[in-house]
Amino acid sequence: MNLSNEEKLEIIKKYGANEKDSGKAEVQIALLTARINKLTDHFSEHKKDHASRRGLMQMVGKRRRLLDYVASKDIERYRSIIKELKLRK
Repeated sequence: MNLSNEEKLEIIKKYGANEKDSGKAEVQIALLTARINKLTDHFSEHKKDHASRRGLMQMVGKRRRLLDYVASKDIERYRSIIKELKLRK
């Protein structure tokens, strides 16, 4: 259910300033989104895995808080990350 190191590095390179910039809010949002998507697929097969579902809800909350932070600092960065990750339908 976790992301492999290669997947993490690819996301960090795409959204960070360099390959070691994992602290940027956009990178953290992208990593959380990838983990959330992976867990969502997991639940289609394991419907009664409530412990992992709780972790999923915590990740969704953390991503929401990070998105709120980015929106308060720079609305254009917020709009671009929403569009790139396809978070709003």
